[in-house]
Amino acid sequence: MNIVLIGPPGSGKGTQGERVASQLGLDHIAMGDLLRAEIAEGTELGGEVAEYVERGDLVPDELILGIITPRILAAVAGNGYLLDGFPRSVPQAREARRFAEEMGAAADLAVYLDVPHGVLVERLLERARTEGRADDTPEVIENRLAVFEEATRPLVDYYRGRGLLEMVDADRPLEDVTADIIRLAEARGTPAPPRSR
Repeated sequence: MNIVLIGPPGSGKGTQGERVASQLGLDHIAMGDLLRAEIAEGTELGGEVAEYVERGDLVPDELILGIITPRILAAVAGNGYLLDGFPRSVPQAREARRFAEEMGAAADLAVYLDVPHGVLVERLLERARTEGRADDTPEVIENRLAVFEEATRPLVDYYRGRGLLEMVDADRPLEDVTADIIRLAEARGTPAPPRSR
């Protein structure tokens, strides 16, 4: 089972990604965590990524694909993946689909976490206070949400057109949102058994 989790910043992708992946036995691949790890390690790639993250802009596709491709291949060799924060644009999704179909790693389900704008801002400001996330200033938050609307929200129509999209109201208790995502995943089929190499 391969799942793509889509939602604006603050919609709970990271939390739901961990919960759902754990319960379904999938590899949780969180793009934000991978980018922050590159930055923290001070790699050359991390330096390039940091400039985009600090502004709240999307990291270029070639950088993203270079980071995430090995993780997807490893996950597909097991029970599958839950992608959190990737793809972030329709061009990324098209490129990922081309690669994924060649590798037998295409998504089975895309879940959109729907949360009102005001709730997103409140959540992100609270996260900045409690977690000390320097990249979550009010200005950067508004820019990130604007970038999401322009670049990432079109993924809703893209995945709907492929018959993969399911919408979930994520402005509810964590347990309810998790249960809905798992129910949708199970309706699409149970995770595949691990593949032999």
